[in-house]
Formats: sequence, structure tokens, C-alpha cells
Amino acid sequence: MNKRIYLDTKKETIDLAYYIGPLLQRGSVVSLFGELGSGKTFFAKALGAFLGIGEEIDSPSFVIFKEYHCGRFPLYHLDLYRLKSEDELLDLGLLDMIETGITLIEWPEIAQDFLPYQNLKLKFGFEGERRFVEIEADEDLAEHFA
Repeated sequence: MNKRIYLDTKKETIDLAYYIGPLLQRGSVVSLFGELGSGKTFFAKALGAFLGIGEEIDSPSFVIFKEYHCGRFPLYHLDLYRLKSEDELLDLGLLDMIETGITLIEWPEIAQDFLPYQNLKLKFGFEGERRFVEIEADEDLAEHFA
């Protein structure tokens, strides 16, 4: 299932994060695709706010991943832009992260073969001056985006 939603304001991105937040559970993976400046990290901040994370969520570009603790399980925020191989990915302990919390992955292309079926893909982009997100949800979540 694919659906395109236009995000003309920051509030609409925040609303999307607050809509998706309750659908996530331990083991959920949200893959964030899109070019620089398309809204991936802003979405991650909004989702973190929904989950009750009190500290600032920023891009983990230079440290590759950050871990935040919130309520029932942790939030892992990864930025895989700088990884060169699948071995580097596995050295991070990605599979352990996925089992124990919610995992947000920016630049997830290198990880696609390792992600579970329950992987929500958000593809951020621009159409002229307008931002959008294309949502690709598995059958378990598709009904929420119809």
C-alpha cells in the first residue's frame, strides 16, 4: 500500500508523527528515505516528542546512532549515510536494536535486506515547493493509511 500525503506546514509533519506513534510497538522499524532537508530528522523529533522523550533529538549523522529511553522501550535513531558495508551495519548491533525497541533509520538503503517485514517506509521529498511523504505500509498497517 502506498499513499502520498502533502506536508505543507511543520504542524502537518508533527500531526503525521502523532498519528503514526500509537501504531508502533516493540520491534517496529520506520525507514526514513529522502534527500537532505526533506524532513526526515524533523519527523524523528516529532515522533520523539510523541513518545515522551524529554531530550533534544537531533541527527545522528556523525555518531551513526543515538538511543533514547521512553516509557516501555527505547527509541533507536540511526543515520546510515556514512556506512560503506553491510558488515559495518551488523557491527552496530542493528538486529538487537530492532528486537528491543522502536527503530528509526535515516538513509536506510544499506539495511533493507536486514529489516523485518513490519517495516514502515516513509519517503520524504519535494514536488516543486511542496513537501510530501509517500507512505509504504505493510498489510498490518495499510488500513491506517487508506
